[in-house]
Amino acid sequence: MAANAKVFSNDFYQSVEDELFKNILPYWEKYSRDNVNKGFYGRIDNDNNLNTACERSIVMTSRFLWTYSCVALFKKDKKYLEMADFAYDVIINKFWDKKHGGVYWSVMPDGKPKVSKKQIYGEAFCCYGLSEYAAALKELRNDEETSQQAMNYALDLYNFMENYAYDPEAGGYVEARAENWKKTKDMILSPKDMNCPKSMNTNLHVMEAYTNLYRRLPVVFEDSKAIRLEVGDSLSKLVRTTVDCIVQKNMHLGMFFDMDWNLLSDEISYGHDIEASWLLWEAAEELGDKELQEEIRDSVIKMAEVTLNEGFDQENGCLENFMKDNGTVKDRTRVWWNQAESMNGFYNAWEMTGDSKYSDACLKQWNWILTKQADRKGGDWWASLDAEGNPVLSEAKGGNWKTSYHNGRTCLELLRRSKYGC
Repeated sequence: MAANAKVFSNDFYQSVEDELFKNILPYWEKYSRDNVNKGFYGRIDNDNNLNTACERSIVMTSRFLWTYSCVALFKKDKKYLEMADFAYDVIINKFWDKKHGGVYWSVMPDGKPKVSKKQIYGEAFCCYGLSEYAAALKELRNDEETSQQAMNYALDLYNFMENYAYDPEAGGYVEARAENWKKTKDMILSPKDMNCPKSMNTNLHVMEAYTNLYRRLPVVFEDSKAIRLEVGDSLSKLVRTTVDCIVQKNMHLGMFFDMDWNLLSDEISYGHDIEASWLLWEAAEELGDKELQEEIRDSVIKMAEVTLNEGFDQENGCLENFMKDNGTVKDRTRVWWNQAESMNGFYNAWEMTGDSKYSDACLKQWNWILTKQADRKGGDWWASLDAEGNPVLSEAKGGNWKTSYHNGRTCLELLRRSKYGC
């Protein structure tokens, strides 16, 4: 059933465009950059005070690189590349491991490594950002030399992940490697995660990175057929591994696994469920593989439906956080990235099915974002709100995990899919 674009009015898309270009992007351009130490601040509090001393992550830096490269491409406006140029310079001069290759997980403001291991989640985000930046340079500046350099860095990361992180026996990618790419027991991604060999989160974002690498390779290299086939093969394997091993029978994602994909936790993350639904479909569509699309279509739609039924607060129009301990613990915090990804996932499900329950959820969610999640005084979005919609002030406004990526991407996805403003 085809989706009816008239469900979403021009006023809706105008509000999306305004949110991106009048709130989200200006906030990060004003507060995120440390021009003295050349990098991005690792923590910004809710009064927009900047922590100049804490470490900076490759995830944060790569997310800025991707966002501003993507915005530049979308608007065909080179001015947004200035922020991307800054991020690229920081990655190459401070994060790139010139001895072993790949990027450090985090560095101090002076560029000294803080955590030097190769966390595959971080390598994937860097590959994601670099491929987008490479395409933006080629299309907007016709700077073939730097464009090819950036894409070669992205391909280096792809090869490192394939050579050292891919599991040829059970499929998917391990969590981490040591600084020299050898095995390590220190696999943990963050204090909120489990120290385990494999996770949903890492594999989800490797898939995201490979989708973008596959998309952007021919923009930069005209003769990229061979390597693109290789990346496409890696991507299609990961899509199938995700559906076969990570998506559980209840249509939620498993979170943490051993090497053989045995589940180690019963935690359910509603934000990841809905994010994965649209990223899986994006990957299959980008590959142009009709057989793969047919294989995963029902799973993709069912994941969105289960998230809507179990994780979406219909009364208030927002997404819950997580469920664990056999359903006895439910966290109803309204986290910024969950709200952003629910927009992408429900909009995608609506496009696939034409079912108004998904478009209705999108409209309710957008109202929550504009009236609650967005910080109209301080800028951008609150990181977290409690179940009553009050800001959780202990959570940073910005920094190593919160950047322009999730909410910026949501706005870009909606505008791109609608063709509004193009």
